[in-house]
Amino acid sequence: AARLSVQASRLVELPCSSSDDDDGSSAGDMDLPMAGQDPGVWCPIPPKPSAFSQCVRYLAFLWNLLFLLLGLLALAVGVWGLLAKGSLRGDRLAPLGSDPMLLFVLAGLGASAVSLAGCLGALRASPCLLRFFVGALLAFAGLEVLGGLLLLAAQHRLRDALRDALLLCLLRYQEEPDLRFLVDEVQQSLRCCGLGSYRDWETNPYFNCSAPGVQACSVPASCCLDPWQNGTVANAQCAFGVLRLGDVAASTIVHLGGCVAQLGAWLRGQAGGIAAGAAVLVLVEATGVLMALKMLRDIASVGARD
Repeated sequence: AARLSVQASRLVELPCSSSDDDDGSSAGDMDLPMAGQDPGVWCPIPPKPSAFSQCVRYLAFLWNLLFLLLGLLALAVGVWGLLAKGSLRGDRLAPLGSDPMLLFVLAGLGASAVSLAGCLGALRASPCLLRFFVGALLAFAGLEVLGGLLLLAAQHRLRDALRDALLLCLLRYQEEPDLRFLVDEVQQSLRCCGLGSYRDWETNPYFNCSAPGVQACSVPASCCLDPWQNGTVANAQCAFGVLRLGDVAASTIVHLGGCVAQLGAWLRGQAGGIAAGAAVLVLVEATGVLMALKMLRDIASVGARD
């Protein structure tokens, strides 16, 4: 009886051990399909950007590269102009703020920095650089709109500001080669002389009748009716001694009318072209902002899927 009870206990234990083995084998069988599953389920591969997104990215890079080169060109022209005139020397730093070449330097630096951020942001898909690029363009656009509104609101003061700028050019005519070139171009193109009349040149210390030298009581050659000798060679002495003459005699040699009225009329005539240029500039900036925003949206969507 004791032997039969021992055998019965063994028979009872066998199904338990076999069930454990079965469980182990079934667990192993269940693990096999999971191990053989696609690795992409556990390690998802980021989706490839669409063809349109890739096109926008490359177009944004080339777009900013073009303006980066233009900005560097403007910066090089400005630095070259300052070095050529010696404005960067220690004794010439005072008039540096009124040097027109400084505008090229500042514009070149601003355009280069913003365009470089746009290039690197598009190339490296950097959200930080792209946000800086968008913010800078929006700031520039805001300043341009604000400037346009101020010009419209202060049209009556624009004439006075223009007169002050021309007066500064007149006083520093002999000292600044770029101002001399600007004044000569305005006087030759608009057929005018001085601010209100040709006698405004008496305020220049070199053309004043009390000044020493051969240019006393004279005006620049760009005021002459015919600044050429024999039609081929520039005659720099065509206006010598004009301020000693009366208006009738001077009218046969130089233009008597000033440039302020002529320049104001020319600006009013070019209002359409100026507005078109401003619109093109805003369109260029808006295109850059839209491309940057599209790249930022693509970067954000890829990060959300990851």
